[in-house]
Amino acid sequence: MLDASSPTYYVQITSPPTPAPSPGPYGRSERSGNHDGPSVPLGYPIPPPDSSARRQFLFNVLKSCTPSELLYISTSIAPRLKRDFLCSLPPEIAIHILGFIDDPRALGRAAQVSKYWNRLMHDEYVWKRMCIWYGFDDFPQDEPEIKKTPLLPGKEIPWSSSPSTIGPKALDRPLDTAKPKLATNYQHFKLSYMTMMNWRRGGHLLRSHRMPIVTPDSGVITSLAIDKEWVVVGLANSRIHVFSAETGVLHKTLVGHDAGVWGVCLVSRGGHLVTYAGEEQEPKSGRKNSNPRIRDLNARLATLDIDGSGSSHPALEHTVPPHLRHALGLDSTAEGARALPPSQSGPTGFSGGDQSYASKGWGQPNAIVVSVGCDKVLRVWDVESGLCIYELSGHTSTIRCIRVLNNRPIAVTGSRDSTLRVWDIQRGKMLRVLEGHTQSVRCLDVHGNKVVSGSYDHTCRLWNIDTGECLHVLKGHFHQIYSVAFDGVRIASGALDTAVRVWDANTGQCLALLQGHTALVCQLQLSPTILATGGSDGRVITFSLSNYAVLHRIAAHDSSVTSLQFDNNFLVTGGNDGRVRLFETQTGNHVRELSDPSDSVWKVAFGKETCAVMCRRAGNTVMEIWSMKPKET
Repeated sequence: MLDASSPTYYVQITSPPTPAPSPGPYGRSERSGNHDGPSVPLGYPIPPPDSSARRQFLFNVLKSCTPSELLYISTSIAPRLKRDFLCSLPPEIAIHILGFIDDPRALGRAAQVSKYWNRLMHDEYVWKRMCIWYGFDDFPQDEPEIKKTPLLPGKEIPWSSSPSTIGPKALDRPLDTAKPKLATNYQHFKLSYMTMMNWRRGGHLLRSHRMPIVTPDSGVITSLAIDKEWVVVGLANSRIHVFSAETGVLHKTLVGHDAGVWGVCLVSRGGHLVTYAGEEQEPKSGRKNSNPRIRDLNARLATLDIDGSGSSHPALEHTVPPHLRHALGLDSTAEGARALPPSQSGPTGFSGGDQSYASKGWGQPNAIVVSVGCDKVLRVWDVESGLCIYELSGHTSTIRCIRVLNNRPIAVTGSRDSTLRVWDIQRGKMLRVLEGHTQSVRCLDVHGNKVVSGSYDHTCRLWNIDTGECLHVLKGHFHQIYSVAFDGVRIASGALDTAVRVWDANTGQCLALLQGHTALVCQLQLSPTILATGGSDGRVITFSLSNYAVLHRIAAHDSSVTSLQFDNNFLVTGGNDGRVRLFETQTGNHVRELSDPSDSVWKVAFGKETCAVMCRRAGNTVMEIWSMKPKET
């Protein structure tokens, strides 16, 4: 190129070509400055992006490393592989994930990973979910509110009452069963879980009381009631024994009946009063109305009440001494009665045919026993003093069955005189007579303000306790009815015709005819989803209440089933063959024998932590009280 203004000549020279690199095993350069990854040593080509080739490349690299280089690589990579995924997540999501763990021991092991994980495992929501998972839903009444505040790593949370440590063996260690000031879901689950495991593996015998049988009928145990505090036993020799459910020690012997006792009911102390309309009231304060006219009218109404027959019945409360008035909650001192949480006032939580024969109190400070028998009278006893408060007459024949309403001082009795009678056991009077059956009333069950009665006249009747009205007459059985269960929605009845019938409590229609037994059906219990039946053929059959299909057929005993009771976890049966057996409610599998073999078992009843076995063994009446609570240290 020539510039006219300058004699300088410019010649374009092209650069010489760069020598081509030697091809590698993968056809790519050994050196490359265009990639963004780490530099590759000479002699090793850059691997292609596919994963299989990358693995082959890493294998070749590691294969050529010395042991010291491999150790260096290992120590460099290991920290990068450690990642706390729970710490990386928001605490709400981390706690939600923990809620899906169904093994408490897994939570115990996870709590040992780090301090942050330990704080996560102590969250109340995690253990409440665990309680629901295992069916321990009878939470403490004073449980703290589940915390919704964010959980930040490294920040201490002021737990109100949480365990200091939790490990894989924490659930196996003995637990201090003293009631804490503020119960937590963790403490509730731990106690409930250990109690459940004791049911499976074997509790400890608190006391075994033996009484020689002088005559064939003298030592027969006819009735049994149990709650968290007391075990009440009625005998054919007219005695009633009251034992402590905590220690098994004989507390009182109630003497007063002139003939055999056929039924006992236990009213737990505390609670609250519920009217027939369902309105809850606080325990009676005992305050008098300032208006003298109203005060006089209330006094007159308290002494008279008209039943269906038009006759009046005086109340006996004015004859009760002051200390027994306090026991019934009739005076101002009853204002301090302590209300028990629901988990302490009812043993199982099922109302249909509950064989514990314990009801929730109406706010009275003392536990009450109500008993009936062959002397045709109803007696009301104070458990603390062992004194008889009332002796109420009215029936003209043996009283065969009795039930007491929850949270109301109302008892209902059924007699061989074919009538039912309703009693006010707080003020000591008969409220009304329920007439309609033509033969002996054999069994009762109550729910709310209604009672179902089964009779030898082959019928069941549903009554309104407050009005005395017969709501339905349930006809369908061909022989005498020996057992009924009522949960407010359904009524189940078992009879000598070997059939079980399920009725609609609202319409009185028969919903299902259930067959499977070959002899008298003498035991029934309802839960919201299951009906359990026991017969004189030794069989126990459970039915689904959704479609009335048979869930389990259990050959429980070699002779008649004398006791049957179940909860969410376990089914306990007693038989005339002298065996007491424990089964799983959901699977029907046999777990173990609850007591040593005997000649025959009369009654078995259990609460959450206590089991009472009444049997005949080696010519003696034996009363065993077992505890499933963890032993104290």
